[in-house]
Amino acid sequence: MSRPPALQAVALEFGYPSGGPVLRGADLSVAPGEIVGVIGPNGSGKTTLLNLLARSLKPDRGSVRVFGRDIAALSARERAQEIAVVQQEAKVAFPFTVLEIALMGRAPYLGRWQLEAPGDLAVAAEALELTGVGGRRDRKFHELSGGEKQRVMVAKALAQRSRILLLDEPTAFLDFQHQVEIYELIRKLARDRELAVLAVSHDINLAAMYCDRLAALFEGRIAMEGAPSEVLTPSLLRKIYGVEIEVVAHPARGRAPLVFPLRTPVGRGGESGL
Repeated sequence: MSRPPALQAVALEFGYPSGGPVLRGADLSVAPGEIVGVIGPNGSGKTTLLNLLARSLKPDRGSVRVFGRDIAALSARERAQEIAVVQQEAKVAFPFTVLEIALMGRAPYLGRWQLEAPGDLAVAAEALELTGVGGRRDRKFHELSGGEKQRVMVAKALAQRSRILLLDEPTAFLDFQHQVEIYELIRKLARDRELAVLAVSHDINLAAMYCDRLAALFEGRIAMEGAPSEVLTPSLLRKIYGVEIEVVAHPARGRAPLVFPLRTPVGRGGESGL
């Protein structure tokens, strides 16, 4: 028997005033303990969908439900206690230390003028250790590399101890080792803490390896949703990405296919390759 969703999008529609519709009736759900990956080409509405799920944007039509409750009925504090978000690019305006950034994840549990307690410090320190930046806790955030900054922002989200985690390209600035480490950590936390995780990703192979389900967005609609092996077919990927793609079985993980773009023959449409 399937578990009720922690997060559910129902017929979401959204368009920016300066342009046409971005999302056209998107339906998607994430259960506790599950990782759902959202893939699709640039402009397909992936980040917009994530922002609607986080209530950073309000839909033109449709609704978002958090453990059965309409997200519009939740206060900002309640939303922050339920949903943590890691954006694609880490931006911090002031010279905070790494530890101070992680401690910001505890803000939803503090009163207006309340200071962090030792328990909050312990949660933040644990999150920094989990993401591999515990040794940088006293460094200024702006002194870190791009990859280190991203791991600090993941640590801040983990310190928030929310039941839902939304990730927008969480490994975009990381080398391959740290990409794998972050996804391994996210998968472990999803299982151990029953986190519901939605991750927007341009890396189809990483998404296939670590996500339980994939949702492929195309022209504002979810073109296909299901297990990675169901979604990652040459015909669908050709349709949404516009290139010839080969899909093969992973030699070690049969349920996670591997995706390779094929070179366009020289002379085809004047192109020499991908």
